[in-house]
Amino acid sequence: MSSGTKIALASQVRVFPDFPHPGIAFQDLAPLYAAPGLITRLGAEVADSFSGEFDTVLAVEARGFVLGTAVAMAARCPLVLARKQGKLPGPLHSAEYSLEYGSAVLTVQHGAISPESTVLAVDDVLATGGTLAAAADLVNQAGGGLAGFAVLLELGALGGRDRLQPARVFSLLTSGEAPK
Repeated sequence: MSSGTKIALASQVRVFPDFPHPGIAFQDLAPLYAAPGLITRLGAEVADSFSGEFDTVLAVEARGFVLGTAVAMAARCPLVLARKQGKLPGPLHSAEYSLEYGSAVLTVQHGAISPESTVLAVDDVLATGGTLAAAADLVNQAGGGLAGFAVLLELGALGGRDRLQPARVFSLLTSGEAPK
């Protein structure tokens, strides 16, 4: 990624201490989503990084939908949405996961991921890795293959990358990283 793009991304991250609970430093990327040219560039960067390695994008609710859409558009491939429990009708695959401040369940509809597909799981932030591990579980339940994971921002100190090994993890920015 160019240094200008990395600087542009880093400048869009706002930190809100003690949200949603005391001790959590919430990494807010909302300003990034208001910059359509930047999110388009970042989606293309992710798609290029995994070029030829995936044919489906699985985007995690809710903020992963933005990057996931940009990646799917850049790669010209299908987009599947992993939704929180209670948001999708019909038969579902489901995976429970822990967050740094609670737990939740991700779901995807049966048939949304074909057994022949190779899936890139996309979210906005990688913290402990629980959400993306659940996304990988959904891919596995559907019989698909996993190309890897892509995020806008990785909170390196929380060890999420280690939890997702041996799969490839691509982050556009790591918390605390100085743009070069």
